[in-house]
Amino acid sequence: MTESSNNPVSGAVTEALRAVIEEAGIAQHADLVARILATGIGMGLDTPGRLDLKITSAALTEMRAAFRLFAPYAGVPKVTIFGSARTLPDDALYRQASDVAAALAANGWMVVTGAGPGIMQAAAEGAGPDHSLGVSIRLPFEERPNAIVEANARNVAMKYFFTRKLMLVKESSGFVCVPGGFGTLDEMFELLTLQQTGKAEPTPIVLLDAPGGTFWEGLRRFVDEQLIPAGVISPGDFDRVLVTDSVEAAAAEITGFWRNYDSLRWVGGRLVLRLRAEPTDGELEALNREFEGLLAAGRIERTGPLRVEREDGDRVELPRLVMRLNQFRVGELHRLIRAVNALGSAPA
Repeated sequence: MTESSNNPVSGAVTEALRAVIEEAGIAQHADLVARILATGIGMGLDTPGRLDLKITSAALTEMRAAFRLFAPYAGVPKVTIFGSARTLPDDALYRQASDVAAALAANGWMVVTGAGPGIMQAAAEGAGPDHSLGVSIRLPFEERPNAIVEANARNVAMKYFFTRKLMLVKESSGFVCVPGGFGTLDEMFELLTLQQTGKAEPTPIVLLDAPGGTFWEGLRRFVDEQLIPAGVISPGDFDRVLVTDSVEAAAAEITGFWRNYDSLRWVGGRLVLRLRAEPTDGELEALNREFEGLLAAGRIERTGPLRVEREDGDRVELPRLVMRLNQFRVGELHRLIRAVNALGSAPA
């Protein structure tokens, strides 16, 4: 642990914190735990208002509870389903949410919801209690999680929307948004922002409507007629989203995104894509021709695990593609990933 202007902790306090960490038996990631403790001490020295400290304390407490909830399922793929708490069981959207959750659960996915009524309950019902996780919000009119997630105590309750949203997004490898109100639209636009800016790794996003529904098509028209002509987004920014009224297409979009693509990592200025199958020479040449405009320099090349990946034991068994990506084109990574998934060498 080091001192800084952000954590003006004295040497004696630093040593005391180290001793506390050692006495507590914390061996893994002790340096990060030390930074958390030092930040807390630093906040105390800043003499903030009590409300600032209450917000910080509650956020850390909620995050710890959420991390513990998700920890046993770290190796299980998860999809978050967003939608309105006001949707009634006789609504076609309720059935769509239940059916897509059931289809993904049947493929081994866990379904994460906000644990409330409406679409959240529909998704939990479709997935079943063994495949459901909930991150609820404490509101005056939603005092308890729905019965599905509550039955197996697979729920964590949050006071703040920002900590709840973090956990609804952080753990999932795919997202389905069913028509809803301000909250659903807020969550959907946050997903698009994270993808567009490269602040989150590429993931599949499905906007699922009722059969014949026009809710999300209205959004597409707004994008095409207002946002793109105004120049506030790029023409291809909405291409990463699948708009559909088909449960089968929605489930296939979520699972198919991971057909060949496994994960990515930045190593210095290089982007490494880890794949399930190594491309052929011809496929590599085709990728270079198609995506030359995404590169800052050089070519897309096959590689074994880089030194830092070997040191970390980070997916070293997988083949890789490495490139120097133009940072201003990071929002277009989904195009390259879809091309990699469509290669003839990709797993069936």
